Amino acid sequence: QVQWECMNPKYKIKKRNYKNSGVVVLLDLKIHRVYSFLDYIMGGCQIHFTVAIDFTASNGDPRNSCSLHYINPYQPNEYLKALVAVGEICQDYDSDKKFSALGFGARIPPKYEVSHDFAINFNPDNDECEGIQGVVESYQSCLPKIQLYGPTNVAPIISKVARVAADEERTKEASQYFILLILTDGVVTDMADTREAIVRASYLPMSIIIVGVGNADFTDMQILDGDDGILRSPKGEPVLRDIVQFVPFREFKNASPTALAKCVLAEVPKQVVEYYSYKAFPPRCPQPETPDSNLSSPQ
Repeated sequence: QVQWECMNPKYKIKKRNYKNSGVVVLLDLKIHRVYSFLDYIMGGCQIHFTVAIDFTASNGDPRNSCSLHYINPYQPNEYLKALVAVGEICQDYDSDKKFSALGFGARIPPKYEVSHDFAINFNPDNDECEGIQGVVESYQSCLPKIQLYGPTNVAPIISKVARVAADEERTKEASQYFILLILTDGVVTDMADTREAIVRASYLPMSIIIVGVGNADFTDMQILDGDDGILRSPKGEPVLRDIVQFVPFREFKNASPTALAKCVLAEVPKQVVEYYSYKAFPPRCPQPETPDSNLSSPQ
């Protein structure tokens, strides 16, 4: 059926010769399939995780038991708790279970110059670690070799991951999506550059999760998480899509892993779908359509 009469019940009763009040004719029909996050994952899209750890001096001397980086032989420090709790959730999305692990805000060997994007395994050619345990081991062996310094600049790491995501975008396929997990103890020093970097990254296959470690004032971090308003670059350009999720870890110390997982990764599936929908990239190997698939909405 491609046309329908518009009937007015009152006219039909009152007017003997009433036929209709017009006809709706369907001239064109286009079926648009809305893909879900699972469609992209099942189609072979790989989620690649990069962990970035804050090694600025505000964390405290790692040799001091008050430091957020203190290595206690009996229990993990704040960074390790956050890394393991969040990382174990994240690695379920990552098929090869290899994490790029970077550090920022420290003086590093051999020249002890300040770096804001160094590999914590000190291998610039391959910064990947085997699973979360590999990141933990690299973190523990890296701490005695570096000098905590500053400032807390996160734009260099966002830009570094964005460059890789930009290369991926050129393939015009839904093959790899990048998630940057930043663990930091406080206020970002390069806020203007960070806002600019986030706006640029919002056009790429990339999301950013920031986990606040310790008891600092994280008000500025809430600004980067665009839930309360649209994040803009210093020149006023808005993000294309909201790609930052901020989580203060202290609120989840005693919560179940499920509660933390829900908060940390709540927005990632939606962000993946938003990006590929904006680019009109279908899954690489679409699954067969079910009868209701054209009516489904992204989960």
